[in-house]
Amino acid sequence: HRRFDYRPKPDPYCQARYTFCPTGSAIPVMKEEDVIEVYRLQAPVWEFKYGDLLGHLKIMHDAVGFKSSLTGKNYTMEWYELFQLGNCTFPHLRPGMDAPFWCNQGAACFYEGIDDAHWKENGTLVLVTTISGTMFNEMAKWVKYDNETGIYYETWTVQASPNKQSTVWFDSYECSKFILRTYQKLADLGAVFKKIQTNYTSIILFSGEPIYLGNETSIFGPLGNRTLAAAIRDFYYPFKPHRTVGEFFVDLLKIIDRVILNHQFYLFYNLEYWFLPMKFPYLKIVYEEVPLPIGSKTSFGV
Repeated sequence: HRRFDYRPKPDPYCQARYTFCPTGSAIPVMKEEDVIEVYRLQAPVWEFKYGDLLGHLKIMHDAVGFKSSLTGKNYTMEWYELFQLGNCTFPHLRPGMDAPFWCNQGAACFYEGIDDAHWKENGTLVLVTTISGTMFNEMAKWVKYDNETGIYYETWTVQASPNKQSTVWFDSYECSKFILRTYQKLADLGAVFKKIQTNYTSIILFSGEPIYLGNETSIFGPLGNRTLAAAIRDFYYPFKPHRTVGEFFVDLLKIIDRVILNHQFYLFYNLEYWFLPMKFPYLKIVYEEVPLPIGSKTSFGV
């Protein structure tokens, strides 16, 4: 996943149904001698709306919590889409614009408090390590860098087969990856993690070797490939939001025809388009263990 030099200002066309990070605050500077508990937080995606429904499918959202021993204050940190998951996964086909229009930024959100009921009821709230104030402050600097340079949400992991050793063509870039990066940064700073099992959700597409198609300019620009441009727009059209149930099922049949019967998928990754020759089983949601990182033996006196 590519790093960028800066985060562009979101286009006003991109609108969120639910405000991004509504109670967000700056990350505080902790006193060096503070002892801070770090919690693993996980709950079903869209739990506030659907309860445990997506939890049954193991579609989970991840976050990390902190508790300061000196102040007693709790904090939550997470990373998610600015304009909801659908906008990050598929583009808008806007009238008068040849190229698909993407609202696919993701970002970190930090706020005071941990909603215990939200994380405990259908998910996880468990202590994973303890760090010093110094380590927390170093992590905060890293979060700023990570947030300013890793700016686009990517829903899909793309693999050659369900085999665990298979080639990963593209890796996802979503909430769980941010938490894993945060844990690794804390381990690099000296945090020693508890030996507990930690699982994360991945949505995987299965494909033969991807074929590079080009970027927005080379495909949709004045000298672009009109046939390819039309094929990409045609592919994305059935993924639009639906007004009626009937409309949804008609487009669902089109999606099945393209992806499963004709083995086609167009992926937008790092601002470039790729063709995926799809393979059985085409798509799978997995909830697999990713172990907590191994911390060093010395951890800033904690």
